[in-house]
Amino acid sequence: MKNVNDVLPELRNIMDRLPVFDLRNPRMPEGVEIPKIEQSPHVKSTKLSIQGPDSELKVKIYEPVNRTSAALPALLWIHGGGYVLGNYELDDGLCEEFVLAANCVVVSIDYRLAPQFPYPAAVEDCYAGLEWMVAQAEELHIDTSKLAIAGTSAGGGLTAALTLMARDRGGPKIAFQMPLCPMLDDRHVTASSYEINEDMFPKLWNREQNQLAWSMYLGNINADDVSPYAAPTRAKDVSGLPPAYTCVGELDLFRDETIEYVNRLVQAGIPVEFHLYPGCFHGFEKIFHDTEISRQARKEYVHALARALNR
Repeated sequence: MKNVNDVLPELRNIMDRLPVFDLRNPRMPEGVEIPKIEQSPHVKSTKLSIQGPDSELKVKIYEPVNRTSAALPALLWIHGGGYVLGNYELDDGLCEEFVLAANCVVVSIDYRLAPQFPYPAAVEDCYAGLEWMVAQAEELHIDTSKLAIAGTSAGGGLTAALTLMARDRGGPKIAFQMPLCPMLDDRHVTASSYEINEDMFPKLWNREQNQLAWSMYLGNINADDVSPYAAPTRAKDVSGLPPAYTCVGELDLFRDETIEYVNRLVQAGIPVEFHLYPGCFHGFEKIFHDTEISRQARKEYVHALARALNR
């Protein structure tokens, strides 16, 4: 059985300082602040409102300051937060890294959150954002033949779900998908979903938090009726999807569901690059975690996106 002694030494101080969130009252605990990331002078950002399926949605657009009118590759970025937390500015620094490394345009979307807006609100909002990007390609100066989707945690789950949805609806063609440490499976049956529990890892995203988050996201949906657009591991067919990059920590609750999904993609003939990080927990690679392994993981997936969009 895994325990806190299995965490990499360089990550243990980070783990000890992690706040414990009450998902039913999701506010930042008193005295805890997310470090500010200095804005790059080489990236400009713009906030807009777009029409979503049921309401207006906010998006934040990141692009090179000195860009020309030439069409650039584009990324739809989907933030994490267990489907119940977060916002479209949560990953400002990372979105800027994508712009600088891939010379692309990034659109971060502020999708609706559970439990106020359960499934399918989040994925339908993201699909609306994807369609908006394609419809506004000329104004955004983006190349829709080089369109990627990426996100972390719940955003990784939404990345996988949105990629399935775009395939099935004959919607925008996705060139590359990057579901990072993705939240894919609502069933809580894998070995890692039992290992990373509240007793052994009270400071990490653990089994009990995950069960609560899924219940808030799925609402009153019967377990037998959960859609693959909610929990992508339930997809019966993963053929015809775009190439993928994903990663996960050894001590991440989502380890085994990620490995299972990677295996299914490979068996379906989908090119996949996958990284497993020993001794690492969920969220270890966040941009404000300045450890060697955190920097390495970010560098690897940022460069993977750059390669995919600039072949």
